[in-house]
Amino acid sequence: MGTALQSQRNRSYAIIGTGAIGGFYGAKLQQAGFEVHFLLHRDYQFVRQRGLRVDSVWGDFTLDSLNVYNDVHQMPPCDVVIVALKTTRNSLLTTLLPPVLKESGAVLMLQNGLGNEETVAPIVGPTHILGGLCFICSNKVAEGHIHHLDYGAITLGEYAPDYQPLGITPTLRDIAGDLEIAGIPTQFAEDLLLARWKKLIWNIPYNGLSVVLNARTDEIMENEYTRLLSEQLMREVGAVAAAYNREIPESFIQKMLDHTAKMKPYITSMKLDYDHQRPLEIESIVGNPLQAAIAKQIPVPKISMLYAQLNFINTQIQAKHPLTTS
Repeated sequence: MGTALQSQRNRSYAIIGTGAIGGFYGAKLQQAGFEVHFLLHRDYQFVRQRGLRVDSVWGDFTLDSLNVYNDVHQMPPCDVVIVALKTTRNSLLTTLLPPVLKESGAVLMLQNGLGNEETVAPIVGPTHILGGLCFICSNKVAEGHIHHLDYGAITLGEYAPDYQPLGITPTLRDIAGDLEIAGIPTQFAEDLLLARWKKLIWNIPYNGLSVVLNARTDEIMENEYTRLLSEQLMREVGAVAAAYNREIPESFIQKMLDHTAKMKPYITSMKLDYDHQRPLEIESIVGNPLQAAIAKQIPVPKISMLYAQLNFINTQIQAKHPLTTS
């Protein structure tokens, strides 16, 4: 799995996908003194000329000078590559990852859903692949402008084929140490697949319902019917996880409901994509878990209906904005 990473502060980071998540965490790492290289697309020229602004509940700041690129072949190979692209663009990783990853480096997948580590494994070969689960409310509100509203912790787990639990590896500890230096709370997942299912407990109901209902999280939680629907979707996710020998306790479901009820009014990432008529991350967040349920013959009628509704909406987006699907 490659050799040990460089010592703290000497590690270099590449950010593939400088949006609400990758841009925020990358900016925090640079603010803490780490070497960070950012790949941008739409706002490359803006950030290159004017920097990156972060409005955050942890303190506002602006990075006036950044290492920014619009071509991976101009980026130096880095010790850690953080992938924060939308999963709808994962087909690009075959081209994007190899030039920026050192032979002894690691890939940290900060993406929603299920199956993303398997997508990357054939591309990077025998190297460290980490999954990162972000509990954060963060939006990219304009060119070079990120608004971090609430939370921000990352749960880190190391991937192995078939998601065999690897425990807490030295690579996990090294990268978690860097994130902690940057002021980002971290915790470890000895079992990455369990952590993924726990994240889906939140992502499936709130990303999906926010689009289907055209609603923020607070609006969903304030209505007795949609709060109940959220809980029912969570229980279906838990049933599928249990079929894969990953038990999610009742207390965790209640914790997610309580956290969301107390959360500041939040527009989910999928809702933002819908508002901007961009492709929706349906497969990784809803489709892959649904296929996992079908494989184990677990009935999930509400997830199935949500998946069908989201696909109908996504088809309309593609018909109206065909260029956004590329």
